[in-house]
Amino acid sequence: MSDIVLTIAEEDYIKAIFKISEKDTKAVHTKSIAQHMGSSAAAVTDMLQRLASKGIVHYEKYYGVTLTTTGQKAATSLLRRQRLWEVFLVDKLRFPWHQVNQIADHLEHVADADLVLRLEAFLDYPKFDPHGDPIPNAEGRFTIRNQTLLSEFVSGQAATILGVKDDSDAFLHYLTSIGIKPGVNILVKETNAYEGSMLIEIDHSGEKWLSKETVNAILVKGKS
Repeated sequence: MSDIVLTIAEEDYIKAIFKISEKDTKAVHTKSIAQHMGSSAAAVTDMLQRLASKGIVHYEKYYGVTLTTTGQKAATSLLRRQRLWEVFLVDKLRFPWHQVNQIADHLEHVADADLVLRLEAFLDYPKFDPHGDPIPNAEGRFTIRNQTLLSEFVSGQAATILGVKDDSDAFLHYLTSIGIKPGVNILVKETNAYEGSMLIEIDHSGEKWLSKETVNAILVKGKS
């Protein structure tokens, strides 16, 4: 990787391919990348050809694209920097978690290795970012933990919020407005089997009905 120079745009595409492939282990199609990036199919094809020429992806027209070993390393390095900066912004600068995505997306392109190591040490080697996503270590390995969707819980079960599957600003802002963030304890009071909605008590401070879409996007761990 040290002799491969990547532009910011190329790095953005690498991260997009990695994140899409997390949901589907098959080759990533041009249409999916175009939707994720807000780009035209022609622009995506041009970028994939550029990345293939640098040995970052395997690209075959009509089949799709996968990251090479070099591409995987580049993607995890980007995620590592992004998620460490998110921890810094939330824990040290007190940004709310719904405001850090865009800022961290800019900071992740600062690739100074010593800076990243010092940042990680300064933050005391966090394993997860403010949204509950695992932070790759210096070797690119992720920490795995037991977690489940809130939608799988039933009435009477208690849980602690770990993170979210949807880290869009709008969704995070909504959760913040009702007092939900990582570390918050909740109790399932009632479920609606027909709608898929759920009534929860949030840290003993109030009750709130959550929609099916919401409970399917919140990651929790059970409490005994």
